[in-house]
Amino acid sequence: MNAPTTRREFLRTTGFVSLAFGIPLELARSQEPVRLPGDLQNNRMLSAWLRIDADNSVTLMVGKVELGQGILTAVTQVCADELDVNFEQIKVISGDTQLVPNEGVTAGSLSMPYCATAVRHASAEVRAILLDLAAQKWGRKAEGLTASAGVIKSPEGASVRYGDLLIGQALQREATGKVPLKALNEHRYTGRSIPRPDIFHKVMGHAIFVQEMRLPGMLHGQVVRPTSQGAQLIQADLEGTKRMPGVVAVVRDGSFLGVVAQRMEQALAAAQALAQSAQWKAGPPLPKQNEMNQWLRQAPSRLIETRKQPRTGGPAAQKTVKASYFRPYQMHASIGTSAAIAQWDGDQLLVQTHSQSVFETRQAIAGMLKMPLDKVRLQHVQGSGCYGHNFADDAAADAALLARAVPGKPIKLQYTREQEHRWEPYGSAMAIDIEAGLNEQGDVLDWNLQIWSMPHSTRPQGQPGNLLSAKYLAQPFAQPLPGNLGPPNYAADRNGIALYDFPGHQVLTHFITQMPLRVSSHRGLGAYANVFSIESFMDELAHQTGADPVAYRLRHLKDPRAKDAITEAARAFGWDQWQRRPGHGRGIAFARYKNIAGYCAVALEVVVNPANGHVRVLRAVASADSGHIVNPDGVINQIEGGLIQSLSWTLKEQVHFDEQQVVSTDWASYPILGFGESPPVEVVLINRPNAPFLGTGEASQGPTGAALANAVFDATGVRMRQLPLTPERVLAALKKA
Repeated sequence: MNAPTTRREFLRTTGFVSLAFGIPLELARSQEPVRLPGDLQNNRMLSAWLRIDADNSVTLMVGKVELGQGILTAVTQVCADELDVNFEQIKVISGDTQLVPNEGVTAGSLSMPYCATAVRHASAEVRAILLDLAAQKWGRKAEGLTASAGVIKSPEGASVRYGDLLIGQALQREATGKVPLKALNEHRYTGRSIPRPDIFHKVMGHAIFVQEMRLPGMLHGQVVRPTSQGAQLIQADLEGTKRMPGVVAVVRDGSFLGVVAQRMEQALAAAQALAQSAQWKAGPPLPKQNEMNQWLRQAPSRLIETRKQPRTGGPAAQKTVKASYFRPYQMHASIGTSAAIAQWDGDQLLVQTHSQSVFETRQAIAGMLKMPLDKVRLQHVQGSGCYGHNFADDAAADAALLARAVPGKPIKLQYTREQEHRWEPYGSAMAIDIEAGLNEQGDVLDWNLQIWSMPHSTRPQGQPGNLLSAKYLAQPFAQPLPGNLGPPNYAADRNGIALYDFPGHQVLTHFITQMPLRVSSHRGLGAYANVFSIESFMDELAHQTGADPVAYRLRHLKDPRAKDAITEAARAFGWDQWQRRPGHGRGIAFARYKNIAGYCAVALEVVVNPANGHVRVLRAVASADSGHIVNPDGVINQIEGGLIQSLSWTLKEQVHFDEQQVVSTDWASYPILGFGESPPVEVVLINRPNAPFLGTGEASQGPTGAALANAVFDATGVRMRQLPLTPERVLAALKKA
């Protein structure tokens, strides 16, 4: 393996040296450090983001990665507009720890607010520099110069390409954040549905996923997991496995077991034989699955006052309403199992991975292998399965462990379906209680919500102990004590604070650090369960007080954008014109993701079969306010995808386990929504061109789950508070009603 290219070498090979001249004086006078927009704050050098080559092509470098959400297309649109180049002139490099700015984890619907904002301002500043360079070249002021497609022109007819201005010069200076952005009417790409360049290759089946990659001389690795959570290896037949066909290496490090073979089927056969020969000391027993609701409430926890707003004065509540909700463990359920390719040359390690956190995972792997950080390089490659802390980081770490045993060869590791289902980090089970005190008109006076939850982030975070296999090494790494992380509305309590304006509003989080099953960042973290609970309860209150569910929500809201989202979803659904039919129901729900990102309201129509409890979603309508929309089709795709995923969670998904281990090991034991079960989805966009970018990717999950439960109630008169709404559970509730 050749030595990894460094950023310095990356710039030097294109003939770039330091830029000695400055941007216009009026932009550079302030010497005081200023807070820069988005991720420019932590990556202040313009050269960290942009490069312009002699052929007039532009290289845009970003730390956020493509997960199917279309971020690389959107940031290219933003760059093209502010830099005044054609979309096709831009090449994007993302997620390479040697070449791109560290933008942390691609998660939390933060790519547009932080990455796209940084790209927008960096591109505008580079454009200002180029105009100034052209002005210096022609001995005139920059005013009056125009730029288009990477060419600057003067009123006198002179022209110069960007690439000719920057030959031998790099943008080695800090951004100021003071360059004015272009007016909206000057945008050519922002606001348009530009086709994503990656879609064609995916539709045509081109090998762009890490699962499909084949490298010269590549070998295949597999790992052998314990028979139960926390089990320790006693012995295994290493020598017998080494003699099997195609086996190159058998690796044991404490309780970590793995094999490397010439072919995939040989690696699988060797791993199976090794597993059959292995003897383990069982770990502690798991709680009973059907008692998880009670287990959460009884487990030791740390009490967090997420919101404390007691009502002062006013009349006493005339009525008190209570309800309890429950969400089970849920999987990421990626269609493609996690994979990675690692190669170690005895000095440096290169890992190709579909991790969402290449920088953090790089640090964790370096710590696990006791290697200098600058000797470890991670390159993001798209994978056929993502969102949340799935198994990608562990695949990267396991591939690295196996590559260390076979220097000089690329080692590809891809988990089996059983391994993926049994050992990936799950979304935490959660229990939520809500109590509301109402006045005579049915308005909420006092709102009290309590959350019981395990952690929602054990991402690598640079810590080896957060990697699964690191815990099983001969010199194991202890898992750091997980925290709830961030401000309110971040993790277990994400969206636990309702956006509604209640006079009294209190939220308590019972944070449980004990983890019988491995848990981490499932898409949306706690937002899905919290919004499901809040919006189900608001629906209950509306029905109990005889109010229309739409009107009831609107009268408890002051935020005009929240009102618009609900109103638009109801209008597009035809809420006021909807005709009731036997077995049919309608439901609506709303949230603003994290109370700081995109607004989303969802309205659904369902039909419930009273004979078997089967729920079918007939149609779905969603409204989305993402602030300034860059790519409308991209936003629609994200809302649609989140909505369908949430329907799957709400109708089908729960992890099953016995006393020792997870037993949901395939699609039969962990079913997901099929194509034939997915309803037509209409998305109404509310564009705010003068507003900041708002994250959208995870905005629809919570409202969808609640809207579905509300529609089932409307159809049957039965309120479902425990997820998922399987036919068996719905039928039992109908019989009990």
